[in-house]
Amino acid sequence: MVEPLIVVVAYDGIELVDVASVTSGFDYANRLGASPAYRVMLVTPLGRPVRCDSGLELRGQGRLDGVDGPIDTLIVSGGQGHEAAAANPRLVGQVMRLAGLSRRVASVCTGATVLAAAGLLDNRRATTHWYEAARFAARFPKVNVDPAPIFVRDGEVSTSGGVTAALDLTLSFVEEDHGPEIARRVAMGMVTYLQRPGGQTQLSLFTNLPRSDQAVVRRVIDHIIGNLDGDLGVARLAALAGVSERHLNRLFAEHVGRTPSRLVRDMRMEVASHLLTRTSEPLAAIARRCGFASAETFRQAFVAWAGVPPSQFRAAER
Repeated sequence: MVEPLIVVVAYDGIELVDVASVTSGFDYANRLGASPAYRVMLVTPLGRPVRCDSGLELRGQGRLDGVDGPIDTLIVSGGQGHEAAAANPRLVGQVMRLAGLSRRVASVCTGATVLAAAGLLDNRRATTHWYEAARFAARFPKVNVDPAPIFVRDGEVSTSGGVTAALDLTLSFVEEDHGPEIARRVAMGMVTYLQRPGGQTQLSLFTNLPRSDQAVVRRVIDHIIGNLDGDLGVARLAALAGVSERHLNRLFAEHVGRTPSRLVRDMRMEVASHLLTRTSEPLAAIARRCGFASAETFRQAFVAWAGVPPSQFRAAER
């Protein structure tokens, strides 16, 4: 039985975690009995060691132009050197060549820049590290950039978000190839999430929301976080803060970048999406925990936010 070849592309300025999340994930699958076992090969432009972002050197097992097919999965890693890599016509040309020999093509983090430079993401939905997403979208207008997801799979081409999202993408490949049980055991062995769904956001509102120095805004946000199942209408929040609704909306626009109503909705939907994918709670119970009067009200709000009903979201993300 032929071992499926996994080719990981590295270059100067690579992020070591981007590489290790992939290589270790496939290696753990081999240890746990993946059959056929994966054969993982790290290649560099000239076959020489590359310098990682951290200053460590990483030795490849071959040079990019020395690899031939068939390739099961081609994965381009990310790192601070991604711009220079994407500007290297030889490297980009070799990635294009190898993509044509591969069953699956993927990028990790800012490695999406190299895939995009090769034209492999044109007219596809893709993601990258959230910090680089706006710049990436401006540079590659043919790519449908979604900065939120952990990873995106569009046909045979996949892209993952920042750094450790590489492991989530790798787990999804292992599950596709060998089933959910081996993927679960790989996740357990690497002491990580069983598998974050691809649609989960790279950043949580609860950690990414700017911590305002404005006392009223801070007090209202803290109340929202602690009372998602309660009355969080603007009138109620304004009364709690001792200001008018108009003034509260003005403060949130200035310090948060969204209205109190929008923040409440987004926080409730984030918690709801987590409960849908991480628990088996009935929809009615999730609706109550997230402040909705009924399962039907919750369903309508979720469809408006996610584009699909909560039951369909749960089934697709598990």
